[in-house]
Amino acid sequence: MVPRRSFTIDTEKTTRTTYVLGTELTVNLNRCAPPQSKFFSIKCSPNVHYKITPQAKDGNAVPYPLTPNSVLIVTMDAVSKTANDSKLSVRYYGEKTEALGDALLHLTAVEISLDVDADRDSVVEKNNPNKGSWKWGPNGHGAILLVNCDSESTYKKTLDSEVDEISKVSDLQDMSKMILRTNGPAELPEGYKLTMHISQTTSENVRVFRPRTNVQKDNVWKHKLLKLFLKDYIMVVGTDMLTQEVPYLGGKTELEFFVEGLHFPDKDFDGLITINLSLLEPCGKDFPETPVFTDKVVFHVSPWIMTPNTLKPVEVYVCSTNDNYSFLKSIKNLVEKCGSKLKICHEYMNRGDRWMQDELEFGYIDSPHHQFPVVLDSPRDGDLQDFPYESILGPDFGYVTRHALNEEVSSLDSFGNLEVSPPVTVNGKSYPLGRIIIGVAFPTATRGRNMTQVVQDFLWAQKVQEPIALYSDWLVVGHVDEFMTFVPAPDRKKFRLLLASPDAGYKVFKSLQNNGHGKAEMFPGLPEAISVNEILSDKKLQAENRYVQNCIDWNRDVLKKELGLDDEDIIDLPILFKVLEEKTHPRAVAYYPDMVNMIVLGDQLGIPKPFGPKVKGRCALEIEVCSLLEPLGLKCTFIDDLAPYHKLLGEVHCGSNVLREPSPFKWWNLEL
Repeated sequence: MVPRRSFTIDTEKTTRTTYVLGTELTVNLNRCAPPQSKFFSIKCSPNVHYKITPQAKDGNAVPYPLTPNSVLIVTMDAVSKTANDSKLSVRYYGEKTEALGDALLHLTAVEISLDVDADRDSVVEKNNPNKGSWKWGPNGHGAILLVNCDSESTYKKTLDSEVDEISKVSDLQDMSKMILRTNGPAELPEGYKLTMHISQTTSENVRVFRPRTNVQKDNVWKHKLLKLFLKDYIMVVGTDMLTQEVPYLGGKTELEFFVEGLHFPDKDFDGLITINLSLLEPCGKDFPETPVFTDKVVFHVSPWIMTPNTLKPVEVYVCSTNDNYSFLKSIKNLVEKCGSKLKICHEYMNRGDRWMQDELEFGYIDSPHHQFPVVLDSPRDGDLQDFPYESILGPDFGYVTRHALNEEVSSLDSFGNLEVSPPVTVNGKSYPLGRIIIGVAFPTATRGRNMTQVVQDFLWAQKVQEPIALYSDWLVVGHVDEFMTFVPAPDRKKFRLLLASPDAGYKVFKSLQNNGHGKAEMFPGLPEAISVNEILSDKKLQAENRYVQNCIDWNRDVLKKELGLDDEDIIDLPILFKVLEEKTHPRAVAYYPDMVNMIVLGDQLGIPKPFGPKVKGRCALEIEVCSLLEPLGLKCTFIDDLAPYHKLLGEVHCGSNVLREPSPFKWWNLEL
């Protein structure tokens, strides 16, 4: 719909206004008419066009009959060369020959367009009709903004979004370009000006910068002025700056702006940003200007997106401690097989905290013109708490965290309790970026542990990977990665869900006993050694594992429903648990190294070595797991993590982390 502006003319003095191409000026002619007026006529410059509503019955009658609803609609199709160079006059008559007065209007025509990449093709197109709104989907529209959460600084590490100036040219790449295109005379008529403005709420989430320029007349220097040194980029609107005048450069010109996102979507922020540009008209001495034209654009801030195990690994992160040399060597060999890089966090940084998975989660942000990884720092804040900020944050590597200010942080806030599924379709609804998975207390529990609400709110607010809540509080540590993971597969849904299964574990042990291997030992050669017969005769252990299987089966049903899985999409791994008596209620830990708690690097799997009973020199548990996974084209490497991880209630996955390539699917194409 063409923007319209109501306007008043005057028979006692000349009226002047500035007209913006693509709009309509509407004048109620009866309201402006001298008393006793019955007719009117129009004269105008060649580039001024008009029509009258309602149309007279005799369309050729001049002068036109004046009615209470006579409206003059004025348009122009070319910009002015000088201010007030176009004219329109209205003559009023009592009778057709009795002139009562003339209303003279001087017009200055300009072209104004605030432009963004509304069609998401990395090009800031001119005056896209959809630039002022947001629509999801492949046929959607609306510009995209990144949170400037990396750090370009080389001498003092600080999030770029926390610095109120541009520190390096490379920082501009993290922002979205916005262009003010104007065309018209060298100068606007006296008193007119352009202003950019945002709301108070918006100012908390965005900043807009532009090149500084004091020269508005000399177009020869214009392009040079737009490429000045960093100190010459100034903030236009943003924190505590809701409105500011922007220069009108004259002629046919473009002025670039750089829009910076400051915060991710969250409980109180839907991610939408609106920026307005207005042409203000003077109203006389001691009176404020009034807007006569406003253009607006809408951005959506990129959500933080997690990457599932099925995406290609780029870098593997692990801690070096005084007791995990052999473990590190095994991880290094595995990483070399998959062609990734290994990043080691040394003891001076980890201070003995080896749980790399628990401290952080890798994700990324994406826009048509740029993307980069972003690490989410857990509120767990163990001795590794400085590592994400001090060692990972950097140029094109962002950082975000959530602080649990008024909540008690528990083990469930560690990010072994935060996973994401591969892409799925559930009852016809597509989740091309997968679904986030977290562990919480059982729905009927009154005193269970939960992931802090501030983290849950953040995850839900990202929208593009709708979370699933599982029951994990039955575990001592309480993490979903203790009983589930995903591995790539060549068929069906292109992945399999792996679940820990005491039933599958007892099946292996009973088969060993039936085949005459009842005396074979778990943990052979170690102080913990125990025979198959002893395990199977332990009634207390059996009862504990029936309870554990019930807990896992409850989660199995949730995952089948929420991920659209069939039993053929799930593989049960043989893992037993034992229950420890705690103050509140019993909770479980893995009885032997928890093989589901693995690291997935393409087709290479780093699986905790279970130290199962040996038959003909081979571990029966390893044989079983290989028989389940190798047909999928996966290669199983069993890593000894018994002393440095398992005995401390963690495994391979808990002690490692993987930065993966972003999904090829673009989040803005999601149908919501």
